[in-house]
Amino acid sequence: MGMVVKNNMSAISTLNTLNKNSNALTKSLQKVSSGMKINSAADDASGYAISERMRVQIRGLDQANANTQSGNSMMKVAEGAVSSTVDILKTLKEKVINAANDTNTDSDRQTIQKELDQSIDQIDDNANVTFNGKYLVDGSHNNKVTATKTALTNESMSSTTASASKLTALKNRNGEDLNIHSTDNVTVSYVQQGKTYTTTFQVGSNTLSQVIASVSSAKNGQEVGKAVLTLSSTTAYIGQSSSTNSVYTADNGNAITLTAATAGTIGQVSGFSISITDNTGAINKSANAVLDNFSESIRAQNDSEDNALVLQVGTKANQAIKVGLTDMRSNALGLKGTDGQTLNVSTQAKANAAINVLDNALQKALDQQTTIGSVESRLEYTSSNLTTASENVQSSESTIRDANMAKEMTEYTKNNVLMQAAQSMLAQANQSSSSVLSLLQ
Repeated sequence: MGMVVKNNMSAISTLNTLNKNSNALTKSLQKVSSGMKINSAADDASGYAISERMRVQIRGLDQANANTQSGNSMMKVAEGAVSSTVDILKTLKEKVINAANDTNTDSDRQTIQKELDQSIDQIDDNANVTFNGKYLVDGSHNNKVTATKTALTNESMSSTTASASKLTALKNRNGEDLNIHSTDNVTVSYVQQGKTYTTTFQVGSNTLSQVIASVSSAKNGQEVGKAVLTLSSTTAYIGQSSSTNSVYTADNGNAITLTAATAGTIGQVSGFSISITDNTGAINKSANAVLDNFSESIRAQNDSEDNALVLQVGTKANQAIKVGLTDMRSNALGLKGTDGQTLNVSTQAKANAAINVLDNALQKALDQQTTIGSVESRLEYTSSNLTTASENVQSSESTIRDANMAKEMTEYTKNNVLMQAAQSMLAQANQSSSSVLSLLQ
């Protein structure tokens, strides 16, 4: 190549190499300092897009996990309220059993009544518990419900028992006679709206439907709470005919069912009791064990829109858990009427009737506690699953985007040496033009 002074091509070529080395060194320095091999879409367009989608997924999973944990906290608050109510109901069961014992005087029962009233008031306080300003177990977050009627089913009587069956012909589930005689006395009691209704009369030739009619008529002609008897798929209202939701046993057999005439909590029958005594007043224990075995098969509930709580526990729309929390106030549990009248234990008969009321209330509260507990357990599994998913996606994202620091340091060292070498050679190339000056002397 000729000796020229205008264009020093050696220097220009070396400068280009220096610029390339400088850019490479800059990228290496960026990767080493950030710990990522992809710092922008220019580094790896497809890898960058995949990595960003994964980051969105990771953040979504982490937020869903936070939602799950918040939901679990809310469920624990609800469980605490219901658990307290269960404890109160267990204590009240002891109190009404005590009140049903005739070793107590009327004054003693009045004392028990005061404690019972305060405990029922506390149950209402429990139902008003809140989480982040939301009421939980006051019925405001129930599932969609069409008003239902109380149904109390007895599976201890013979499957052939019908509403027209005479008391003297009743048998137990094994077909054994209950030994009820026409000269015996039958006492029927039930509780509605906090009031206890009871009547006693001679068995005679009365049928089951006549027994129910007698306790309804004991209400001085009031229609509210008039009861019915149901056998399998056939329903007969006292004095009229109608149809409703059939009740069967677990093995799809027939069972006699007592159903309230009015839907909703205003018409619920919160406790029902039948007892037989002979003409000397002795208790027919074998018959009573069968007759007094009515348990709640359908709970009375008011009309409700779908106000169930929705817990978003996934990264996609509709990946949620719905939780319906029923009404845990004393009225819904059958312990208090809408007029404020509370369950009464002022007499032995009323205290005896209250025992079944507490059993039914306990069952309602325990059912709610079971629902809440199962949701809590599910949320714990959900949280564990979300944590695992987040970890796995994070691992995949790391493979795409994180830098291998040993490799990047090797690359950085190489580019740094090349950069210094190019700088040195550029200095040498810049000096080459000065040799032309010797020709001009």
